[in-house]
Parts: sequence; structure tokens; C-alpha cells
Amino acid sequence: MDLQQIQDGAGYTLPFNSPGTLISSLLGYIFAIAGIILVFMIISSGYQMMLSKGDPKVFQAAQGKLTTSLIGIIIIFVSFWVVKIILQFFGIDFLVPIIN
Repeated sequence: MDLQQIQDGAGYTLPFNSPGTLISSLLGYIFAIAGIILVFMIISSGYQMMLSKGDPKVFQAAQGKLTTSLIGIIIIFVSFWVVKIILQFFGIDFLVPIIN
């Protein structure tokens, strides 16, 4: 067993050679969770628009929430590809399994 590896009580060996490896292992999950949250925000703002009953203030608030969600999706998409390119440049595998 490598001294750099961490072993928990259940016997799983976690292949974290450095903090960078840990972060790159978790990035896929972080981006997926952020994407799911943004989809729920879009659905929520759509319901808020439908239930505004013609009230312009509520409709504008929902429209602002929808605009913010769409900008968030664009930011997540661009940051995913930028991180993937940077990790590829440094030779770090982006989808390293966390538990062996």
C-alpha cells in the first residue's frame, strides 16, 4: 500500500495523492449537482411565472430568476470545459473513480 493513500475503516482505499487529485475527483459531482440545481431553478421560475396571475412584480421576479438560471447554466458549461482543458493540459484524469 502506498503511503499517500488513505484507508478508511471499511477497507476502501481512496487514491488521493494530493489535494489536486481529490478536487479533480470531486469536480464531476460538483458540476452535476450544480446543473441539477439550475434545472430545478428554471422549473421553479416557470411555475412562478405561470402562477403570477398577471401581477407584473411577481412576473418580473420570476423572469429575473429565469434569466439568472440561464446565465448560471452558461457559466457552469463554460467552467466545466475550461477545467477539463486545464486538467488535460496537466495530465490529470478528470473522471478518476473516488473509491477503488
